[in-house]
Amino acid sequence: MWRNLLLKGTACVLRVAEPRFLHQRRFSSFCLRLVTHRLIHRPPETPCVLALRCTGCLLAHTGTRAYKNDAKSTVELPVSPVTVTDIKQYLRSKDIAFHDGYSCLHIPSIFITSSAREEKFSLFVDKTTGQFLCKDTLVEGSWEDLQDCLEVMQKEEQDYLSPHVLLGYPESVEEQEERERELMEVQRIWSSSVPLNDLPEDEAQLIKTMFQITKISNTTLKKFGVRLFKPTRSLVFPWFGGPDSSLKGVKLLSAQSTDTEKVTYNEATVPKCSSYYNLFGLPLVGRMDSEVVLTGNELDTLAVSQATGLPSVSLPRGVSCLPPILLPYLEQFKRVTLWLGSDMRSWEASKIFSRKLGLRRCSLVRPGEYRPCPVEALARGKNLGHIIKGSIPAAHKSIVSFKQLREDVYGELLNTEQVAGVKWTRFPELNRILKGHRKGELTVFTGPTGSGKTTFISERLEENLEQYDFWADKFEELPLYFMTFHGQQNIKTVLDTMQHAVYLYDINHVIIDNLQFMMGQENLSIDKFAVQDHIIGAFRKFATNTSCHVTLIIHPRKEEDDRELQTASIFGSAKASQEADNVLILQEKKLVTCSGRRSLQVTKNRFDGDVGIFPLDFIKSSLTFSAPVKGKHKLRKVPLKSENEDVEGNEVTVKKDEIKKDKADKANKTTKTPRAVKNSAARKETFQNDDKCNS
Repeated sequence: MWRNLLLKGTACVLRVAEPRFLHQRRFSSFCLRLVTHRLIHRPPETPCVLALRCTGCLLAHTGTRAYKNDAKSTVELPVSPVTVTDIKQYLRSKDIAFHDGYSCLHIPSIFITSSAREEKFSLFVDKTTGQFLCKDTLVEGSWEDLQDCLEVMQKEEQDYLSPHVLLGYPESVEEQEERERELMEVQRIWSSSVPLNDLPEDEAQLIKTMFQITKISNTTLKKFGVRLFKPTRSLVFPWFGGPDSSLKGVKLLSAQSTDTEKVTYNEATVPKCSSYYNLFGLPLVGRMDSEVVLTGNELDTLAVSQATGLPSVSLPRGVSCLPPILLPYLEQFKRVTLWLGSDMRSWEASKIFSRKLGLRRCSLVRPGEYRPCPVEALARGKNLGHIIKGSIPAAHKSIVSFKQLREDVYGELLNTEQVAGVKWTRFPELNRILKGHRKGELTVFTGPTGSGKTTFISERLEENLEQYDFWADKFEELPLYFMTFHGQQNIKTVLDTMQHAVYLYDINHVIIDNLQFMMGQENLSIDKFAVQDHIIGAFRKFATNTSCHVTLIIHPRKEEDDRELQTASIFGSAKASQEADNVLILQEKKLVTCSGRRSLQVTKNRFDGDVGIFPLDFIKSSLTFSAPVKGKHKLRKVPLKSENEDVEGNEVTVKKDEIKKDKADKANKTTKTPRAVKNSAARKETFQNDDKCNS
């Protein structure tokens, strides 16, 4: 009903001016029906937002409808800011696949048939504004328009919408006449202009001198379609666009001398400047080109193309504006070099444009005496290719914004199990503490000599020797490789080998057993702690850069047999524990000979902070460790301590041990207990202490 009333007998109601651009702004009758449906069913307490802006009056809907037939009116709907998160969530809710581009989201076009799509993502949605453009049909509109179209498709169970569904509003007589005049003017100028290579040589040279393009060859001018409009002696730059690459407009550049004997250049466009959206040089860019040079004017584009052979395009309005509707045409390029001019105004514009285009792919040519604008650099005989190679990246590799990280953060929060890493099948308590084995981390593993560090890291053997061939065949299928280094090795050689393994064999985990053995005992005059710190830093950098987990076995310092190891017990300076993502300690109670002698303690877990300890049983027949039978031992948690706290804790432990020792000596002297009884009592006390600790 509303749709009929809005359209019934009104020639001017709901009429908007159509932009002077090759992409017509269209509006769907289906969309209008959906919009009015929403307004009709809006809750009573919500103020109505439909308003007709008429000449001389504003008519707001208050329960009655009034229209003015002789006024040009527009329907104003609420336009709320849209974010890229809103856009992505909406597309996911409609099961629409999308690619995350530099400044736009790419989705399959809904304006072509499914058979014609061929998995092409040819509809571009601006991440900032939500404006969309279909490069196959040149249909464009707002984010609200696209939402309405998708709802129409879903409601009517259509696979696609014809581009003709979005019908443009009828133009007034004045607007139609103006458009026709502009098209006729474009054709008149183009047909009256002539290529420069058709001019007499002396006249062509004079024109080139006027515009300071004497170094631009006629071949380059012809390739870009540049002509001369003789009546005003102006250069003509064409605008070819659309699926048929037809002539959409022209820009005229004229030269005029001043009283100060300087030459000024004036530009004029048809259609007018606000509707002129030409990326000059774009028709010459191939689909496979991944690099482009963006300049501030057409002459600079000619110079860059001739001197370097690189694809080059120019902005339609100089450095003052980068129209968002042109961003989809720049999405294919992985590298965009902005060479917009030789003044600081152009430099500031370059920094602004790089943020619109995406910092990661943009580089800037900084203005300077040795880096003038391209056409001037060509005239002065400079190497334009060298200048482009020396451009400054817009984004520093070590500086990122949250905008660049937000998708990665969201992915980690959404996929916590995958981010946690690969789970251990035989050590569920290690999964509970560390959550998994993750790429790109550095793990430091320590324990007393002979406690079983190598056994725990490499346990692979089975019990029955008669099944060796069977398990050996299985073992060969594992993506497992061994470095043939023994004894002291140069760290650079080791890292080169590791880098080769990661690149060639897709290795995800490297084990160094052990650090002191690799360092050797040579060059004792050099500070061994400084050497160790350098090696640990190199492994840390390797793990981060290659996304490969590195496990580094380091022997602890010499400790008393009856003292547990701490993070501070790792040999060397504190760098090992500082650089490590995880610190694992294989604890061993040398005074205990029964089950429960060994346990694995996690004293650092950078992933989520959980630490703890759980017992291990050693199976001698297979030379492997395993978690004990459930219920046999209880897990005890150990709070995370800083290194200073560890040191203080060690001092307290030493004092307690000394007090206990003194008491034991006094008791022995008093009772003169036999040695066997004393040992038995000591073992019993140890077991009781263990039970208390485990509980």
